[in-house]
Amino acid sequence: MKHRTFLTTLVLFLLSFNLGIFIICVTTFKDTVHRAEERSLREHYFITSALTKDFHAVESRGIDIKSSLDSLLQPYRYLSGDKKVYLALYKGHQLVYSNRQEIVLQSRFMEPPEDGNRLASIQKSDDSTYVIVSGKLPAPYEVYTMVYLYDASDAITAWEQMKNMLFFAGLILSGLHASGLLFILNRIFKPLLQISQTSRKIAAGAYETRLPVSGHDELSEMAQSFNHMAEEIQRQMTELITAAEKKQQFIDNFAHELRTPLTAIYGYAEYMQKAALTEDDRLSAISYIMSESRRLQIMANQLLELANLKNDQIAWEAQNVSALFQSVKQTLHNKLTEKEIQMEFLCEMDVLWGDACLLESLFINLIDNAIKACGTGGHIIVRAVVEAGKKTVYIQDNGKGMTSEVLRHITEPFYRAENSRNRRDGGTGLGLAICKQIVLRHGAELEFTSQLGEGTTAKIIFTTS
Repeated sequence: MKHRTFLTTLVLFLLSFNLGIFIICVTTFKDTVHRAEERSLREHYFITSALTKDFHAVESRGIDIKSSLDSLLQPYRYLSGDKKVYLALYKGHQLVYSNRQEIVLQSRFMEPPEDGNRLASIQKSDDSTYVIVSGKLPAPYEVYTMVYLYDASDAITAWEQMKNMLFFAGLILSGLHASGLLFILNRIFKPLLQISQTSRKIAAGAYETRLPVSGHDELSEMAQSFNHMAEEIQRQMTELITAAEKKQQFIDNFAHELRTPLTAIYGYAEYMQKAALTEDDRLSAISYIMSESRRLQIMANQLLELANLKNDQIAWEAQNVSALFQSVKQTLHNKLTEKEIQMEFLCEMDVLWGDACLLESLFINLIDNAIKACGTGGHIIVRAVVEAGKKTVYIQDNGKGMTSEVLRHITEPFYRAENSRNRRDGGTGLGLAICKQIVLRHGAELEFTSQLGEGTTAKIIFTTS
């Protein structure tokens, strides 16, 4: 595109520029010729007028004109001083006077016009260019014809020099114009070249590549827009890569979670098939198979619940917070009693808007995790308060706590900080992932803070209720 633009612009410039020079040359040539003709006609008229008067004066004194021609034409010799003017006087077709014998013209140039008027013409002889004016003298001397010849070679030569100089200057200016045009086009197309190169790099995966931005013109605005587009592409690609990694991690974790119970089920089934078992051994093997099958069933149900949470609409209703907490406490009563854990409910608000089943599932999962984290005789505090105009629920335990690395991943499906503990307690690693989806469906925020050996606090901030 740059080369086409360069060639097109250059050709248009050369055509218009040289056409302008051509027009100037033609105009100046016509003007030069016109001035030479005007001068010749003017001097021819002056000579013929003066000569007619002289002829009349000579005849009035009774003197023969033919014998007085030299003396009569003597005053006009000054015209040939610069050797540019030639005068010839004809009587009929006979030359009776010439001031410059060295100039010989073709006879057709000397013939007077048939109608007796003056005639100006441009004729070229050898290397010279002449303006020739011929015309008969007024009556009663119309038998005489005055030929005035003016050598315009110098003017024509000057015009030719000017013409050559103009075309030479045009050649230089054309070269300068071509260089300047190429320089400007390189400057103009440089950002486009950079965009092309940057686009190829981005297409190759170098999403961090950016265009340099300088100045405040349209090109800088274009560079800024391109960089913004590149940032959006990089952000979206990062999100896609992150999502793909999470999906792959989910699949890997899911396959890992399936392998353990399926291995146990197959192992005990094979053991029952091949070994001679007592009734107690058979019941024990069946118990293990049922336990692992129950784990698979729970995992399937939780995965289905997780999928439904992302797609289904929730029922927004006013929920009594005290009644909600009481229901959660009854559900977890046995686990609390078994580990001798004390749980306090501090409620400073009456109502939460949301789905009753989902909110109950949310609090049960979070408090159940707190119970698992606490040792025997632990302490859990559940507080429902209003902070900064937003309804907030805190679930705080004094359990083992977690590191910052664990906190970053605890809401990911199948993530376990302590695999052995979770499997022993029957967890699938999906509880907190479900909690996160419930919170998101309620337009709320879920945050965790924890210190090793000091416990963990889960904070739910309801922004829409």
